[in-house]
Amino acid sequence: MILNVSGRTDICAFYSDWFMNRYRAGFVDVRNPFNQKLVSRINFNDVDAILFCTKNPIPILKYLKEIKKPILFHVTLTPYHQDIEPNVPSKSKIITAIKELSSIVGIDNLYVRYDPIFLSPKYNLTYHIKAFTKMCTLLDGYVNKIIISFIDDYQNVRKNYHILNYREFTTEDYATIGREFSTCAKLHNMTVQTCFEEHNLTEYGFISGECISHEIAYILTGKKYSDWQARKGGKCHCVQTVDIGVYNSCNHHCKYCYANYDESKIKINMQEHDPNSSLLIGQLKEDDIIKPRTK
Repeated sequence: MILNVSGRTDICAFYSDWFMNRYRAGFVDVRNPFNQKLVSRINFNDVDAILFCTKNPIPILKYLKEIKKPILFHVTLTPYHQDIEPNVPSKSKIITAIKELSSIVGIDNLYVRYDPIFLSPKYNLTYHIKAFTKMCTLLDGYVNKIIISFIDDYQNVRKNYHILNYREFTTEDYATIGREFSTCAKLHNMTVQTCFEEHNLTEYGFISGECISHEIAYILTGKKYSDWQARKGGKCHCVQTVDIGVYNSCNHHCKYCYANYDESKIKINMQEHDPNSSLLIGQLKEDDIIKPRTK
């Protein structure tokens, strides 16, 4: 299996010590988000590779050389300020961390996500083009793959509309982003792609690809995997991964986030975190049903 660390919360940013405790212990427990009595136990011997997804890789950097598994990193680097991303560290620190990360895991195992893009009076097309250009310039030679996506109509997005103040994209908006981003990425020897987007922008030079493709999974592990089944409609062909995170437990508080759909629970969940527990949040209970998961 490929372990996803994590699409449900930012484990690298807030729970790196816990993750390394689990790695050293040899197993991790994951409570089913839809049936709280069911717990999957994952043995690291059954893990073929680890996908780290984060906005802040700094806390995990010191541990990476200890991890004897193939590693793939997705680092989200967006141009928004604290009105949108209240607790994300300064982007200059993240840029520095990405450069260090590139030297540890290798440029081919590192993706930067400019994700999600939304348009507002403050964060308009001109703003995004300038920010994307600066990002590519600073990361030239350290990153060669960028993934972008557009804001989705999540519950948290609707709730925070008064803060995001976003507007609908027009056909010309997509065309401008496609042309400008593609030209800039090519100038800095980078590819740029979308994943699971209706507007994939391939007509402007974007490549057609997945967030975690079957090709990169095979290169990392020598194994083949099924498609990810969480997204419906048959449009997503990313490989299946196993997420060990917990929703509503990320302290970044980004206003567009799908994983923090009930911000009132974040503080409670973080208070229940024990770095020595086998679970990310809380402890095992006597009536929990623990089942080994091997794929």
